[in-house]
Amino acid sequence: MVRVRRILSIGYVLLVMAGCVLTACNRNTIYSHYESTSLEGWERSDTLFFEDIVVKATADYKEEIGLRINDEFPFMSLFLVVEQHIRPMNTYRTDTVSCRLIDQNGYVKGRGLSYYQYNFHLTTLHLNAGDTLDIRVRHNMKREILPGIANIGMTISK
Repeated sequence: MVRVRRILSIGYVLLVMAGCVLTACNRNTIYSHYESTSLEGWERSDTLFFEDIVVKATADYKEEIGLRINDEFPFMSLFLVVEQHIRPMNTYRTDTVSCRLIDQNGYVKGRGLSYYQYNFHLTTLHLNAGDTLDIRVRHNMKREILPGIANIGMTISK
């Protein structure tokens, strides 16, 4: 009985350690945040804001957009407009991102079961220590209100 408890204790400790390793933050990621859209649908005029992102070190930074959608999304692709303001340089940058969500055969390209996660490379920026980013994201689709989009996120990493 004592031996079984010892084995279970060791197993528990190993499980907790593995969980800590798997969920530890990536040291290269300086920002990761998701914003939710309306349950009724994401309106074209509903801009999502990711503001006051401060860069602590001068480096090249990779920016990615994350999407979480469900089966209610009616299209194969999503077009996003991403506007960025870099301070104090007072630089503005606008990108249009084409997010292919379903392949030609109708298969979902994202990961998940009822909600699908996608990550798309946006750009790589050279930023200086002390720079601050303000990012705005909106959709650029023909339909005014898009159902099926749960969250839009930004991840910035070295």
